[in-house]
Amino acid sequence: MITESEFVAATDRTLAAVGAALDAALAASDADVDWSFNDGILEIDCGAGGKLIVNRHVPNREIWVAARSGGFHFKSRDGQWRNTRSGEELAAALAALVHAQAGLTIVLPALDAPD
Repeated sequence: MITESEFVAATDRTLAAVGAALDAALAASDADVDWSFNDGILEIDCGAGGKLIVNRHVPNREIWVAARSGGFHFKSRDGQWRNTRSGEELAAALAALVHAQAGLTIVLPALDAPD
């Protein structure tokens, strides 16, 4: 198992990559979306579509996502963040959730997870 500091650093890189993808998508869109990243919590305000919250859960070494459609947990598996139930990759899940709640299309890079 990775150390807490390694996990925090890995999740910070992942959430920063999501923020960069959001910035790129917003530069080419007029969508009413705002986002912030503070202390391991990425909050995406989708205007009338509500909020998406993406945060690290250190004790379980997971990334948790809260959306209108439910809550999702992602754990490192084979170098990727994978949904603990469906196996879906975090980047695909976030792209679909942002599109569903904000109508914004984002292109996320591979969001590597520590092994």
